[in-house]
Amino acid sequence: MLDGLRVLDLATLAAAPLVATYLGEFGAEVIKVEQPVHGDPIRSWGNQRDGVGLMWKSVSRNKRSITLDLRCAEGQDLVRRLVQRADVIIVNIRPQTLRKWGLDYESLRGVNDRIVMLHITGYGLTGPKSERPGFGTLGEAMSGFAHITGQAGGPPTLPPFMLADGVASLNAAYAVMMALYHRDVHGGPGQLIDVNLIDPLARLLEQTLLGYDQLGLVPERSGNRWDISAPRNTYQTSDGRWLAMSGSSPALALRVFQAIGRDDLVRDADFSDPQRRLARAREVDDVVADWVAARTLCEAMRILEAHDVAAAPVYDITDLVDDEQLTHRGVFVSVPDAELGPMTVQAPVPRFSQSSGAVGHLGPRLGEHNEQVLKELLGLSDNDIDELRQRGVI
Repeated sequence: MLDGLRVLDLATLAAAPLVATYLGEFGAEVIKVEQPVHGDPIRSWGNQRDGVGLMWKSVSRNKRSITLDLRCAEGQDLVRRLVQRADVIIVNIRPQTLRKWGLDYESLRGVNDRIVMLHITGYGLTGPKSERPGFGTLGEAMSGFAHITGQAGGPPTLPPFMLADGVASLNAAYAVMMALYHRDVHGGPGQLIDVNLIDPLARLLEQTLLGYDQLGLVPERSGNRWDISAPRNTYQTSDGRWLAMSGSSPALALRVFQAIGRDDLVRDADFSDPQRRLARAREVDDVVADWVAARTLCEAMRILEAHDVAAAPVYDITDLVDDEQLTHRGVFVSVPDAELGPMTVQAPVPRFSQSSGAVGHLGPRLGEHNEQVLKELLGLSDNDIDELRQRGVI
């Protein structure tokens, strides 16, 4: 789908590199530019096997790795030469550092006015915090997510995965495609895309803004409950497992009552009317929790599914990889790797009727494609490349 699109990934860690990953899954040529010696810090982030970062292997799938020292003039010049041959450049370096290196958008558009530049930062490219370093944890805190997440009376809770980075990467990926559409279909120029780690997650929490703006509400933590529907929680079964349930629509809630043998609640306006039921959400929760607690997960799910109740088991990773629905859809794929052997990773997510994404290879060794890329795109000779290596430029 994206054959012929060339992407330069100069970013590190999670949010920005993930955008290049998504594009590479659907055919874009992605060149990962890393600092010599150590490369992208995500190479050593998280779980390792034989000294190889597992997250690196997945995030850098389908990418070619080259090394360039962006702190020296020769490295910066080589990036500018690569930009001449590129469609998209992805960065997450501080704005003032890019300006110092001559790799900011205004400088690069002088080299290639069709370039689409994505710049992901902690706080955005403008404003009093624009030059501060930012990380996903700070986005999860400042977006309001941590404030409303956790048990009632407990501390704010951060997610144990890169939520803010992931949400920002998805927003940024569609932004890149819109900029390319504007350029290639409408004949517009390239442009700069400004995405930070706070705004995209705050957008998903918009209900808190609307309630505050119109009603003066400041929501507090309430565990797994949500003040827009009941029942809505996780419930423990008699065999120590858990299931999650949603009563987000009036019909769903009534089906729950029927499934658990409480037709009396269907006839009671205090429980059948959506707004009046919210006022008694704790009572609804207790009724459902008692019913679930008296049954095994298998027994409870069989009854709930028979009544078309919106319920599902709470999976751990072993359940996830064994699920028949996910197996049928090929959600996880095994990919051979020269360093680790076969490795199971997440397959590309979007499904298209006429095209499909693919994982051609996992994250490469540092600088694995130096010769290949520098010869193909810049016409450098073996001697040129050897000299760059001796001077520490690559």
